[in-house]
Amino acid sequence: MAKDAQVALDDPFLSASHDHDHCIETALGRAVAICAHQGARLTALRRRVLELVWSSHAPIGAYQIMEMMRGERSRVAPPTVYRALDFLADNGLIHRLDTLNAFIGCSRPGVGHKAYFLICRHCGNAVEFADTALDAAIADASHRAGFAIEVETVELRGLCAACRPLSANS
Repeated sequence: MAKDAQVALDDPFLSASHDHDHCIETALGRAVAICAHQGARLTALRRRVLELVWSSHAPIGAYQIMEMMRGERSRVAPPTVYRALDFLADNGLIHRLDTLNAFIGCSRPGVGHKAYFLICRHCGNAVEFADTALDAAIADASHRAGFAIEVETVELRGLCAACRPLSANS
């Protein structure tokens, strides 16, 4: 990764003593502030869906969210969860990982940025990162091809540092 690359703060790939409760609290606090600033309504359901998306650094699907909510409230229909996920994505609070058909919390909400992800195929964790050299390479390649990018999400799958030794032993 380039020298100027930024990996998510509290990176689960790098820290064995990661305080995940802090991630959830920070994400919820940022969501409240961003929604207030944008005049968007962060309902209790949307807040709970965001909390469940942030419950892990592994991407989570809509049906997993519905399953987790099953004991908390009356039946939550798929369109309700998808509408909450759409709201959260539209307000820059989460990202959709197309290859997994799943969602992950945005590590830099409220800041316009490209979405690049490292996804561990063993533990399932994903890390959002930024890299200006990669931004420039993609912009240059698309410009030379005369291609207008409409949606840009880069998802890289492999093994995180903690899982590589485990994978070699299997």
